[in-house]
Amino acid sequence: MLRAKERVFSIPIYHPPLAGRDGLRLDFNENTVGCSPRVLDWLRQISFEDLARYPEKAFAERQMAEFLNVADSELLLTNGTDEAIHLLCQTYLEPGDQALIVVPTYSMYRIYMMAADANVICAPMGANFEFPFAALCEAVTDRTRLIAVANPNNPTGTLAPLDQLLALARLARQAAVLIDEAYFEFCGKSVLAEKGEYSNIFVARTFSKAYGLAGLRVGALIGDANQMVAVRRVCSPYNVNSVALACLPVALEDREFVEKYVSEILESRTRLQEALQVAGVRYWPSEANFVLMRVGTTGDDARHFTERMRTQGILVRDRSADYGCEGCVRITLGPKNHTDKLLNALNATLEELSIAQGAPAR
Repeated sequence: MLRAKERVFSIPIYHPPLAGRDGLRLDFNENTVGCSPRVLDWLRQISFEDLARYPEKAFAERQMAEFLNVADSELLLTNGTDEAIHLLCQTYLEPGDQALIVVPTYSMYRIYMMAADANVICAPMGANFEFPFAALCEAVTDRTRLIAVANPNNPTGTLAPLDQLLALARLARQAAVLIDEAYFEFCGKSVLAEKGEYSNIFVARTFSKAYGLAGLRVGALIGDANQMVAVRRVCSPYNVNSVALACLPVALEDREFVEKYVSEILESRTRLQEALQVAGVRYWPSEANFVLMRVGTTGDDARHFTERMRTQGILVRDRSADYGCEGCVRITLGPKNHTDKLLNALNATLEELSIAQGAPAR
């Protein structure tokens, strides 16, 4: 009788709560207004014949490399950031190798690492979700082959210091060090300019957040040209669909759209954090397009909060299952009109549930 390998049954299942998402989508860190109108115009021009051809990445990859100021040989377009993570696991991890992550963080790191039969070591973040630099360094051994860091981190929104990321890459020369910069546009801080000195650093970017292209699944992996030769060997030649490849150059060209959207999100982030401060609700200052807040001490507290917000048409994400996030909820930011609706619902819910009114925040 056919049976999957035993390791598969020990892998945690990622259950995105996508069903029944009626309301203002502040639960998945998506762009809440959509993509550039130019992208929609371009989509309408795609023909039957375009869809009948296998996708060709070369033009879009050249455009992307020029946009990021890296060599063509250093960049690979991927099916979202998820595929970039998966490719690194397939390229560098052998059964029994060690892989390092921080917790809490994006759950797909651990899932792909475990699928590659690696031993996953988790370094807990500090009490205020500080980057656990010392713990990561102590965990590095000669078996460490992959380290993944989301920067800014999800779900905390916190940022790892650049000098610590580089020091980690120097310490673990035998390991691929992935810096996942999915939320780069909202913080403006990147390791990309420094990666040339480190052949083991990889940077991932996505167009699911600021660019509003989550449904098209397009991302980029950047690394040392010699290392990327190996990564390409395990990558499908048709990994990014032709619709995404056609839209990407158009999205890159409309910088005004992205800059305006990011500016609005940063204003909304300030508004939400100030509102939480006034209300005395514990939160963590964010460098991303979301804010993590604590609405209680248990998963039930977070569930009651998210359910009450849903009844008011606002979807937020219960993060209680994450390490150190008991009673926590993550709220994605939108532009001004979305934030107006959010704050009205938030204030009503905080008052109704008697959450931390007047208590010290942050």
